[in-house]
Amino acid sequence: MTSILEGRPALKHEIDNIAEVAGYLWQNGWAERNGGNITANITDLVDDEIRRMPAISDPVSFGTTLPHLKGCYFYCKGTGKRMRDLARWPMENGSIVRITDDCAHYEIIADNPVKPTSEISSHLSVHNRNIEKGNGYKAVVHTHPIELVAMSHNDKFLQKDYMTKLLWSMIPETKAFCPLGLGIVPYKISGSLELANATLEQLEEYDVVMWEKHGVLAQGPDAMQAFDQIDVLSKSAKIYISARCMGFEPDGMSDAQMQELTDVFHLPK
Repeated sequence: MTSILEGRPALKHEIDNIAEVAGYLWQNGWAERNGGNITANITDLVDDEIRRMPAISDPVSFGTTLPHLKGCYFYCKGTGKRMRDLARWPMENGSIVRITDDCAHYEIIADNPVKPTSEISSHLSVHNRNIEKGNGYKAVVHTHPIELVAMSHNDKFLQKDYMTKLLWSMIPETKAFCPLGLGIVPYKISGSLELANATLEQLEEYDVVMWEKHGVLAQGPDAMQAFDQIDVLSKSAKIYISARCMGFEPDGMSDAQMQELTDVFHLPK
C-alpha cells in the first residue's frame, strides 16, 4: 500500500518530527508501554487529493462538538500503540483523521484504520481552542515525566504556581524556555470530558499542564517545541530532587535573579 506521505515532503517532515519526539519520550522513560499521546494539526499540509480521499473507518464520536475543527485534519498516535514503535513506524502506529462537517466525529483516512488515542477528546478540545485563538499552536504532546509526576503526589506542589516558581528557580533555562510555567489539574479520569475541560481552563494561563498523579500535557507550534517545554521542566525537577537526595533543600535563584532574567530576555511578567 502506498503511504499518504509519499510525494508530500512537507507532510513527511512533520510526521518525521513527531516520530523523533516519540523516540525522545521513550528514551527518557516517559512513555511506558502505550503511555502518552501526540496529536498534530496538519490541515495546512493537506492537498486537494487528500481532501478527496474516502474514509477507511466509520465516523466516530469524540463526545462533544468543536466548531472550529470543521474540515480539519490531524495526525494522531493510535490507542494502545507504543511510542517506541511510533518512533520507527509512525504511520503504522498512528493515523490521519478528518473531522466531519458536524464537528462531533472523526473518520480515519490514512494509512491504516488505527483508532486514535483514547484521550482524543482532550487533545481535540485543545486544538479547537488554539484555532479559535489563532495562536499558531499545532501540536499537543502528553507524556509521563517521572520526576514531575512524583512531585504531583504531594499536595504542597499542587498549589497554584508553587511548582512553577520552584522549577523556574532551579536553572535559568526553565523560565526562558517555559515562560508561562506549569498549570495544575487535580486528578480526573483519563480521556474524560472533565479532564478536557479542566485542561482548557488551565491553558488560558499556561502552555504546559500537570495532570495530578498522571502526566503532563504541553502545546506548541510543533511537537518538538511542545516537547522542549516538558524537557526543561523535567530537568529542573531532577535538579530539585537530586539536591533533596543529597540531604539539603536547594536555595534556588533569588527573586532578584529571577527578575533580572525576566527583564533581560523580555519574558512574561
